[in-house]
Amino acid sequence: MKTIILTLSAAKDLDAVPRDARERVESGLNRYAITGQGHVKALQGRDGYRLRIGSYRVIFDEDATTILAIYIGRRATTTYKRS
Repeated sequence: MKTIILTLSAAKDLDAVPRDARERVESGLNRYAITGQGHVKALQGRDGYRLRIGSYRVIFDEDATTILAIYIGRRATTTYKRS
């Protein structure tokens, strides 16, 4: 199992998500950290990955032991422009 770390901005993003969606995002992140399963793709044009959970996206970096969540929010035209 990998450790999940949220940046300050990702923690604020998660707090802004409605409760039912927040629970799905948290469970999707935990599932990925434990099993490595999830709808993950490498980002193009920059380092990192995205995890799709319904209409929400988690932009993150990872190494062998940790997942660093950088952005959590709904898919929009600006989703992948944030850092």
